[in-house]
Amino acid sequence: MIEITARLVREQSAVFLCGEVVECLITFSNPSLPEHRISQSNSDILENLAWATVQIHCYCNSTLQERGAVGGGSIGSGNATGVDGGGGHTSNSVTVTALPINKNIGSGSTSLNASNQLKGEVLQSSEPKILFCELRLSPGESRQFMFRETLPTNTPPTYRGVMVKYYYKITVATQRVGSTVQALHIPIRVLPLPPINCSDETITLNDESNEDLAPNNPFLEKKKAPSKIEYALHYLQNITARRRPNFYLISNKRGRVGRFCLFKPIYKLGEDIVGTLDFSCGTVKCVQLSVTLQCEEIVKKKESEKPNSTSTNQQEKDAASSATVGRITNYTKHHEVCLGLLQTQMILPIPLYVTPTFETDLVDVKWRLHFQFVTSTNDELTVVNNPESLEWQAPTDISIETMIWNLPVTLYPTAPVQIPQPSGTFVLNMK
Repeated sequence: MIEITARLVREQSAVFLCGEVVECLITFSNPSLPEHRISQSNSDILENLAWATVQIHCYCNSTLQERGAVGGGSIGSGNATGVDGGGGHTSNSVTVTALPINKNIGSGSTSLNASNQLKGEVLQSSEPKILFCELRLSPGESRQFMFRETLPTNTPPTYRGVMVKYYYKITVATQRVGSTVQALHIPIRVLPLPPINCSDETITLNDESNEDLAPNNPFLEKKKAPSKIEYALHYLQNITARRRPNFYLISNKRGRVGRFCLFKPIYKLGEDIVGTLDFSCGTVKCVQLSVTLQCEEIVKKKESEKPNSTSTNQQEKDAASSATVGRITNYTKHHEVCLGLLQTQMILPIPLYVTPTFETDLVDVKWRLHFQFVTSTNDELTVVNNPESLEWQAPTDISIETMIWNLPVTLYPTAPVQIPQPSGTFVLNMK
């Protein structure tokens, strides 16, 4: 029996940013069994494996019956190295080129495709890294290999939506001579990189003007240039820490309801969305309100279904926009009865397990705050300050109107180490 175990080097979190290096330790072992002691031949107890490869696959699973091809490509470049002193093999690093991929087929026509039949189609895959060819293990012997791969920056993040799903697997495949291919799948979560458009961040991160003025010290090491991931995390910290209060005047056809203040429009996963509502400037009573953090999933149309761009018919443009398929998913919610309140606040925590704002050729994922204001113009709701009366009797029936407002917000990822998602150890027994 052959036992294959795999675990990520970063055990505390199986979450990675696009562009990060994924490292995985893979161990092939032949456990000692009681029947090995009574074996008459050494060849009876040796376990032989013909080959083993490792890949990272990005799967796309969509519930749409008809859609355009999502395309295919390869993920990053990396290497797989034997790190055990017992004779692990080494494979050289390879250069990855984009290749077209069909359904349930990885890059390259190898025997791995026969076992790579998970739900969905392969959107992108890394180049297969060969761990070994013809490995023999005696009872109690084990070999360990290190798999190292860099995720591309333009790959979609892990997303489990209503109509479209993206997910990643590290696939360890091996085969005995004359047997079928068996595979071990290790799931990982991938977060998108924030779009970096500010050139001032480079100056802030690499500002060494003070060091240039200081005397040279040959015993001090020079600072290395920051990596792309360090630069992205630095930019992410700065852009989400800035406070830029935005004020919105809320009104309907009957008058002014109040004023809403949102302290910043950009948030990281795990942060709280904090806002204040001021009803003192309103002319219409707000009886109750609810604010919901919603994810809007918009599935894009195929190019063949879009109307001609040269057409000037407004009806065709309206029909094209109304034909866009969208789904709404609710997350955290704040509900409050605010009759008689002059000011209030709302706090909506952003879960760590959700996917930030992103866009691909197939789907556009956006976030928004969904407001529902229940207003009334009943004169009986006006509280008269009478010192002789200590109680106010609320009316039994009032006429109300519901007003809906959607406010877009942008969600960015957070540092992967701040998301507690242990990877664990994955085991495959080949009997």
